[in-house]
Amino acid sequence: MRATIQLCTYNRATLLRRVLEACFAQQHVAFDAYEVVVVNDGSSDATPRVLEDVAKRATCAFAVLHQRNAGLAAARNAGVARSRGERIIFIDDDVLVTPRFVAEHLRAHERLPAAIVRGGVINTETFDDLPPPVWSLRNYSGNFFWTTNVSLPRSRLEALGGFNETFREYGWEDIELGLRLRFAGTQSTFNPKALVYHLKPPLRARDVERMVRQARAQARTARELYRLHPHWRVVLATGDDPFNRAARRMARRIMPPEGLAERFAQRDPESILSRRQRRGARALATAAYYEELDAAHRTAAAR
Repeated sequence: MRATIQLCTYNRATLLRRVLEACFAQQHVAFDAYEVVVVNDGSSDATPRVLEDVAKRATCAFAVLHQRNAGLAAARNAGVARSRGERIIFIDDDVLVTPRFVAEHLRAHERLPAAIVRGGVINTETFDDLPPPVWSLRNYSGNFFWTTNVSLPRSRLEALGGFNETFREYGWEDIELGLRLRFAGTQSTFNPKALVYHLKPPLRARDVERMVRQARAQARTARELYRLHPHWRVVLATGDDPFNRAARRMARRIMPPEGLAERFAQRDPESILSRRQRRGARALATAAYYEELDAAHRTAAAR
């Protein structure tokens, strides 16, 4: 089998059917040339029922694994272990692939068989009103290995041991694997025609608490990333340097985030945030990120 589309899902039942139907509707590639492998990472919503229903309509090989919630790194490894494709194509469960998606990943691999292939990503607020399928610099990402849309030879992934399962919380598990791939001399190429739409719905007041929670988790995993790879690229990516931390501490003293958090808590949870409020939400998440980084550094110094 030439390729596996591998995705992990957690409590995204409302999106999952559409995401998988797009994976099945591939053009310019034989139905038996690729498969789709989904790992349900301990979802508590209707995900199992949706997967059971979608399986009846699959037009290519389709496999589902159910596991207790263990985080993306462990779920990705489980999915890869179940897959049969010579190339593994990673996407997320909030991504809608375009009809030539698999064919374009494979076309790029024919030119550079040992390389990582990064596909184009277009951010969209809804899957019901998609912009034209033409990638532009507006959606540029400098990530070397980003599992929203990336593929690589299965043999290369296995040689490096897959994803590091010490990353159980949110953030950095794909960046960590990307660093190992980069340090091992793996070439990377970009194919904007291997295109996906990435859902970025309007931020609502209820999303702010999740943003803050994820920012704190991302700070903790940032420290784990640096422990594994004490490299300037990690410092640049995570922003975890003495200057940044000191500047953010000063900002928290000047404008304590608690007041901003209280204002968001008082809003209607379903209200859509204005541009100014979105900036405030991002500032709140950034404050939480650096506060957690400071806590991690204090803990490390006390040992």
